[in-house]
Amino acid sequence: MKPSFHVRQLNGPFEDPGLYIRLFREGSALMFDLGFTTSLTPRDILKISDIFVTHTHMDHFIGFDNILRISLKREKPLRLYGPKGFINRIQGKLDSYTWNLVQEYPLEIRVFEVDGAYMKKAVFSASNSFRGIHKDPVPYNGILLIESFYSVSSVELDHRIPCLAFSLEEDFHINIDKSRLAKMNLPVGPWLSDLKKAIRKNHTDILFHIDGESYTYSDVRDIANISRGQKITYVVDALGSKDNADKIINLARGSDVLYIETYFLEEDRDRARDRYHLTAREAGMIAGEAGVGRFETLHFSPKYVMNSDKLIEEAERGFKDHIK
Repeated sequence: MKPSFHVRQLNGPFEDPGLYIRLFREGSALMFDLGFTTSLTPRDILKISDIFVTHTHMDHFIGFDNILRISLKREKPLRLYGPKGFINRIQGKLDSYTWNLVQEYPLEIRVFEVDGAYMKKAVFSASNSFRGIHKDPVPYNGILLIESFYSVSSVELDHRIPCLAFSLEEDFHINIDKSRLAKMNLPVGPWLSDLKKAIRKNHTDILFHIDGESYTYSDVRDIANISRGQKITYVVDALGSKDNADKIINLARGSDVLYIETYFLEEDRDRARDRYHLTAREAGMIAGEAGVGRFETLHFSPKYVMNSDKLIEEAERGFKDHIK
């Protein structure tokens, strides 16, 4: 089964964390966090529709400038999501440049900020030199984005400041059965995308015109198999408290992959508390309690540059000891 989401980590475990997620069905991409993005090509960047930022410490936000520079002439809006204070951070970034010659550029940046039970929104457009236009807050129920076949949810964690964790979930997966397709002597083609859209929207009255013949929805529906969709969760920079752990477990429950920081070893637990980070053992325990298919370690403290294997091993032991 071809996955709908293709995930790659932007940098190594001792560098800025972040995920670039291709959405194959849409030909677009998402990002979780915005550290150094120099590994992305302009083509990669222009595929991005939405960027989800956990918090605005430099290693999670410094890549905004690179994204902005490449995106100035993009026609579609760019949407960004972040924690309390995020709109002001975006305004500050934009205010650091002079915009007297960009009024003809099409770029519009839509910024969403999670502030407790409310979502704030501001719009920044090149046409007015990126002076923010603020919208009225709306109630926030934990879901940041709902699209045609996936949604993105978040929880707020304690990193001595609000820090968001994100979960990307496909509603269900549609896979074409090639043997049934061949049995009906039907070709592969764009009509299969139309069929998938019809299944998702329950448009049962649609006709498919294939090689000069017309087929009803019921004629071709059975060539598509429906299965559980993918789920990917991303967690960085969180105190190893019970409250944080419970929130992460609930967010990540049933994920195919949990990408989670393993910043310190358990032997340096006091240091982890001082810096509001998880230990590797805590990360593994959380992954096990959440019942994830697998977990990927990331965001290591430079303290362990010579013995990073210990972080991975400790996380794996924590996972095995608490796997559900």
